[in-house]
Amino acid sequence: MSSRIGILGGTFDPIHYGHLAIAEEARVALHLSRVMVIPAGEQPLKAGRHVASSAHRLAMAHLACAGNPFFAVSAIEIERAGPSYTAVTLQQLHDQLPDALCLILGADALADLPRWRDVQRILELASLVGVTRPGATLDLVRLARALPGVLERLTLIDGPRLDISSSDLRRRVAAGKPIRYQTPDAVVDYIAQHGLYRHSGEPHP
Repeated sequence: MSSRIGILGGTFDPIHYGHLAIAEEARVALHLSRVMVIPAGEQPLKAGRHVASSAHRLAMAHLACAGNPFFAVSAIEIERAGPSYTAVTLQQLHDQLPDALCLILGADALADLPRWRDVQRILELASLVGVTRPGATLDLVRLARALPGVLERLTLIDGPRLDISSSDLRRRVAAGKPIRYQTPDAVVDYIAQHGLYRHSGEPHP
């Protein structure tokens, strides 16, 4: 039986402990051999909304994951031209790796799955791991209506109760507020050194 690897994609703008905790929770719960963290190059559903460049987001992901030997960061979507479609990424990984693929999704991303391109191909290429988070509700009946057969490919796990978001971190940096203890110190230092998010354009609450 081949080993299984988790795939965690996202803009990671910036990556934070919520992302890392989800990845580790899924790794342990499903006995994954490793988790690949894949920053999006150009996320189709968030076109034009990246604040930091792909190079900065990739660098921060490497810094955040450096302390976990079971995490690996991939630039596969950043190096590929055009929109970062998950179906294309999974097909590339399927062609390159002998491992079974498990796509890790937060509850909000899972609810949005019917909008993704070639979603049926995604379901063919990978099993799904849905990780719940604070404040997110998931209507499984609605999801099953939109994507028949999805529940047979889905495992739900209860994620850590860390209510952290990248948009909030960007707002905090722009407002001169601390973000330490919400993302690894190496990421905090990187953001400061490169002057990221100081004028993020994020609306303040």
